[in-house]
Amino acid sequence: MKANVLYSVGDLRYVETDVPKIKDNEVLVKVHACGICGSDVARVFTTGTYHFPTIIGHEFSGEVVQVASDDDKMLLGVRAAIFPLIPCGECNSCRRETYETCSNYNYLGSRCDGGFAEYVAVPKWNLQIIPDNVSYEEAAMLEPASVALHALRRSGFKTGDTIAIIGPGTIGMIMCQLAKVMGADKVLLIGRSQNKLQFAVEHDFVEYTCNSSTDSIDSIVKSMTEVGFDIVIEGTGASASLETCLNIVRPMGKICVMGNPVGDVHLQKQVYWQLLRKQVQIVGTWNSSYGVKNSDWELMVNLLSAKKLSLSPLITQHFPMKDLLTGLQMMASSKMYTNKVMITNE
Repeated sequence: MKANVLYSVGDLRYVETDVPKIKDNEVLVKVHACGICGSDVARVFTTGTYHFPTIIGHEFSGEVVQVASDDDKMLLGVRAAIFPLIPCGECNSCRRETYETCSNYNYLGSRCDGGFAEYVAVPKWNLQIIPDNVSYEEAAMLEPASVALHALRRSGFKTGDTIAIIGPGTIGMIMCQLAKVMGADKVLLIGRSQNKLQFAVEHDFVEYTCNSSTDSIDSIVKSMTEVGFDIVIEGTGASASLETCLNIVRPMGKICVMGNPVGDVHLQKQVYWQLLRKQVQIVGTWNSSYGVKNSDWELMVNLLSAKKLSLSPLITQHFPMKDLLTGLQMMASSKMYTNKVMITNE
């Protein structure tokens, strides 16, 4: 088969390699679509993966074409998205069925081979079956969409709440849609890129935006809510964004911290006082729930199937599998606006 193999930082090659051999309780998935995550850009050009060589890619979907046991023949031909985290099944988190916090997990696309290839070996437990009215490209976006839903649920968001989301990336834009579907009173999307904010408005993901580089955040917040937002989501991992959260959340409000940190995170003393005096609750969020009743993945599939939100407009570029490097370079250069770059085997 052909696959995009990362041999070292900066050395990604589209090469011929062996089709994976599946083990017990695994299936072979023919990949139809795989989205590029920002973390993939870092893995290729900056940080690398846990070992080399590695086939990267963790946002993918496809069709089951081989099973390890006759008992699993009913899975042949199944259309599925793939939950990329492979839990150990033995730690305290796994025993509690909070698999996203597993302490000894494997991960498709970083710790083991992932989706930028023709075929991937996947534990059958990680198959999220999708209905026929959900496309493979939409299914490949179930991973970031489920991350967005998980953060909203962790924040305690409820119908009628006002919410501010800092970070107008793919996950932030999905979260705007989800908040509207779930009955938000008002949704504000905050970021520094006018292109991203304009894209979100043009596609009707959100009504209110704030360019934190040019607009007065305080003025916009006061025009939307008297005392601050019920919920604020931090999606950038930067100190300044966390400070903004504490400044714009209402007393007794909640902050959900989602963004991966870009460095050490610090708070100025006067901002830290807001945490105390407002009696703010801060919660963290990581990955998404899967393999349990009413998991984020299950709920997201239902929302997509019912056409209650749209992920396809977030896909701004398409490339065939052989041109993955071109897509990665496009995202890294930032010369052209990209949201979700989708790689396909079609």
